[in-house]
Amino acid sequence: MRRLFPFLCLLLLFAGKVQAADLLSSIVEVQARIPGDARTAESLGSARTGSGMVIAEGRAVLTVGYVILEADAVTLRTADGRQVPGEIMAYDHETGFGLVRPMRDLGVPALELGDSSQLKERDRVLIAGHGGSAAAQPALVTSRRTFAGYWEYLLENAIFTSPPYENFAGAALIDQGGRLVGVGSLIVGDAVPGLGVPGNMFIPVEALLPILEPLMETGRSPQPPRPWLGLQLDEERGRLFVRRVSPDSPADLAGLKRDDLVLGIGGTPTATLADFYRALWRAGEPGSIATIQVLDGLTARPVEVRTGNRYRYLKLNRTY
Repeated sequence: MRRLFPFLCLLLLFAGKVQAADLLSSIVEVQARIPGDARTAESLGSARTGSGMVIAEGRAVLTVGYVILEADAVTLRTADGRQVPGEIMAYDHETGFGLVRPMRDLGVPALELGDSSQLKERDRVLIAGHGGSAAAQPALVTSRRTFAGYWEYLLENAIFTSPPYENFAGAALIDQGGRLVGVGSLIVGDAVPGLGVPGNMFIPVEALLPILEPLMETGRSPQPPRPWLGLQLDEERGRLFVRRVSPDSPADLAGLKRDDLVLGIGGTPTATLADFYRALWRAGEPGSIATIQVLDGLTARPVEVRTGNRYRYLKLNRTY
């Protein structure tokens, strides 16, 4: 009965609108191999697995970017066990999406992209990873709000859901019309702000639609890259602490270190990650100087950092 439960919920959710088996077959497993010398091998691992959704008439598989970041080999596996090699089409840090091109026909239908901007609190949705009906779970949208990640990442209008879905990396968020409206990114402890309700954060496909064709054609968004520091920050009670400094990054070269207390940037006090990132990205393009105020004893000490380009720092294009 436990195995049938997600499938029964799915049928109730999409009754009369889509064929459940076809919908779930569009979700494949994404296996990525990352070389040991990759910048993200230590933090994210050298063997990564997630889910991905077949889109664009079968020409691409959409997943969360960190699954395939710096990979030199990608394999796609369908629910019936068919394995097809893939090559990385695109990685877009600003949104968090990744695209893989199947090297052969996967033999499954493509998912239709929905309008995630219409998704609101209390809407019923389905979360599904690779693995068919056993990997499907009904959920509710609990919040739409800005999400700031410690890895210099800011996502507007992120989708939060509950209850939590364990295999969230690249999982599909599907609306009541059977359309893809989000891609799984994280498990969180605050799916409902201020209440400590666990759940997941999904990247809305509304962030993908304006850049999908350029990503598929060139591997890059048409938006200019943002200045990058290589600084991971924790936000704690209105203060920002350095969590980690990426080796050989602009922040590392400028002398910033773990546990530094960051007060602001460019003369602007910053109490939240979102405030800090917005002030940083207003400072200019990669190569510009960002002046970061760090607490040194009882006074603020300015640290000048020549910002960099994240895409040049990472070891990309392994499978192009």
